[in-house]
Amino acid sequence: MSGPLTCSVSDLSAMLGPNATAAAEYICGQLGTVNNKFTDAAYAVDNTYLLFSAYLVFSMQIGFAMLCAGSVRAKNTMNIMLTNVLDAAAGGLFYYLFGYAFAFGGSSEGFIGRHNFALRDFPTLTSDYSFFLYQWSFAIAAAGITSGSIAERTQFVAYLIYSSFLTGFVYPVVSHWFWSPFGWASPFRSADDRLFNTGAIDFAGSGVVHMVGGIAGLWGALVEGPRRGRFEKSGRAIALRGHSASLVVLGTFLLWFGWYGFNPGSFTKILVPYETGSSYGQWSGIGRTAVTTTLAGSTAALTTLFGKRLLSGHWNVTDVCNGLLGGFAAITGGCSVVEPWAAIVCGFVAALVLIGCNKLAEIVQYDDPLEAAQLHGGCGAWGLIFVGLFAKEKYLNEVYGETPGRPYGLLMGGGGKLLGAQLVQILVVAGWVSATMGTLFFLLKRLGLLRISEKDEMAGMDMTRHGGFAYMYYDNDDESHRAIQLQRVDPGSPFPRSVTPPRV
Repeated sequence: MSGPLTCSVSDLSAMLGPNATAAAEYICGQLGTVNNKFTDAAYAVDNTYLLFSAYLVFSMQIGFAMLCAGSVRAKNTMNIMLTNVLDAAAGGLFYYLFGYAFAFGGSSEGFIGRHNFALRDFPTLTSDYSFFLYQWSFAIAAAGITSGSIAERTQFVAYLIYSSFLTGFVYPVVSHWFWSPFGWASPFRSADDRLFNTGAIDFAGSGVVHMVGGIAGLWGALVEGPRRGRFEKSGRAIALRGHSASLVVLGTFLLWFGWYGFNPGSFTKILVPYETGSSYGQWSGIGRTAVTTTLAGSTAALTTLFGKRLLSGHWNVTDVCNGLLGGFAAITGGCSVVEPWAAIVCGFVAALVLIGCNKLAEIVQYDDPLEAAQLHGGCGAWGLIFVGLFAKEKYLNEVYGETPGRPYGLLMGGGGKLLGAQLVQILVVAGWVSATMGTLFFLLKRLGLLRISEKDEMAGMDMTRHGGFAYMYYDNDDESHRAIQLQRVDPGSPFPRSVTPPRV
């Protein structure tokens, strides 16, 4: 709503004649009641919109679980599914106790929040429970990204420790810097107190969510090392393909669906007119954001399809799914402040970034079963640079508030200040996550809590750590099954004689 209705008894009584004051008081009282009803309705609509968006983002956890399960070998399916469940469960508790306060509580010199621990003194004038739920769904998304990088070789206790630390401390500090009105690099600070007079623009989290999760996963995978058999002694990469392309595709579609809560939902409100009395308002920006999200992902998917066809000679559905998600990760930071045509550029470059990062990963023998560091870290970083190049002045003023002389995209004629702020965000996010999560993974390794034994890894964590396989069947013509059956005559085989091994 543009503002409350106003009524002055003194002004109105002058026009009403006899008993003017009483009549004016009655009329103004009725108008006040109507105004309050409109205000209440506006709050209800905005909170309902935010809750619905939170539900969409949370549904992405289903997509993450299916994508992760399909991308690993069958012998590790129960393990990766359980880690996805616990990302949400542990993240819920730790974000409630500490994370939300660190992210959005009153600030301590712009670095970290310090109020509302365990939602004490909550709701506030600016935040309600729907906002907490929405931000929690983002925090567990970052943790879910990291779990994919270290899949198939990580001790379960390590998952619990890193997930709690990431959602309770590391991620909230970054979100405070860029999303809280108190954060030192936030675009919501007063105009004369912003980084480079603009603040870093990361609307829905190319850096705050995707880079944080991707870089955390990068350090986890680097400290652990590659999976057994991923690289030959000569350095040649061996594909350890996931067991279900069907799960990968279904998970990707669920993530696509959830992204319409992730990006458009980040407006947090819908009843905000940009031009009073017109049909143009925040609802228009929300629709545009959904369009830019769609175009970036679609372009990245098609670019990856043909790019990988030229490189490998195959039409690979898994690569296309990852390309699609890479486009989404890239557009997330600037989805609300760019034109639809620019989103196509974003998706095209994001696909090239992902292909290049994957090639580099093979060269340096880096192993990430879900390409999470390359996809979310690499494409997320490109997404921040993209904002600095293509952000439109009009959309920045609509989304972040009217500011005369606000810097905007370099290629749109807005100078280089916004691009500078975006580069600062890339550097500080990479440095912060490396210092915290890198140190944590090194400590876990030194304490013997990070990687499972070689025997357990070869047998699969479902059998050795979780009491049984996810699938109690196999294909009769499966060559790998027949090879395992031959191993059962060997006393050193990791499989009990009473257990039929799954497909691997």
